[in-house]
Amino acid sequence: MTRYLSLYGYFLIQRFKILMEYRLNFFIGSASTAILQAASLATIWVVMRQIPSLNGWNFYEVILIYGLLTMGESITHMFADNLWTIGWNYIRSGDFDRFLVRPIDPLFHLLADRFCHDGIGNFVTGALLIGVSMYSLHVALTPLRAIYILVAVISGGIIFIALNLITATSAFWLTESIPVTQVVFNMNEFAKYPLNIYHNAIRILLTWLIPYGFVSFYPASYLLGRDAGPVVWLSPVVATVFILIAYRVWLFGLRHYSGTGS
Repeated sequence: MTRYLSLYGYFLIQRFKILMEYRLNFFIGSASTAILQAASLATIWVVMRQIPSLNGWNFYEVILIYGLLTMGESITHMFADNLWTIGWNYIRSGDFDRFLVRPIDPLFHLLADRFCHDGIGNFVTGALLIGVSMYSLHVALTPLRAIYILVAVISGGIIFIALNLITATSAFWLTESIPVTQVVFNMNEFAKYPLNIYHNAIRILLTWLIPYGFVSFYPASYLLGRDAGPVVWLSPVVATVFILIAYRVWLFGLRHYSGTGS
């Protein structure tokens, strides 16, 4: 573990050296995601102006849900964005083969090969939204709530990474995995709103099959004191289960990788 942490630090330093060669691009990239988030927030604002209460949830409560989801997504954006490009950037070109001949885990090498600084904007935006919503709703940031938010955000990031890893593994057979990943990833759009506004089938889907609800809705329910049952404590458990499943799927795909001959 210590060796891999040290190696990741080395990869990260080299990545930032590259980014700092074009500092304006670095800051534009970091700010661009915040601008995109502003567009999504504007959509929520328009919806909530027309419907001030979504099944009992007001604007700032929905913003809390959105902020938690944004912070969770930012983790996969920063640390696992290469999963999106594994097909066309590595497997199709034959560049993935270099990961197989080096004395480190191929998945680690793939993830460490690129830190996506665009996710920094998402992380900051999500943190600001959580802070603004809790302040507006008079929810005190107690030590327990602070720890809960930290655990929820990390768990949310792991859930995002796990789902992206499962779908990205299809690149070993399809070469191009982006359409598969996109279908599952886009389901997080539903998790920007309270799950109890949806049909029961969608709630089950976003709780147990594509569990984005544990990134946003259930943590927000706990922070707001809403009665959502014991599931509000299950985000770390769900994250652990899904990342273990994802890694097993990855290993299965890796065993069947044969290259493209590029």
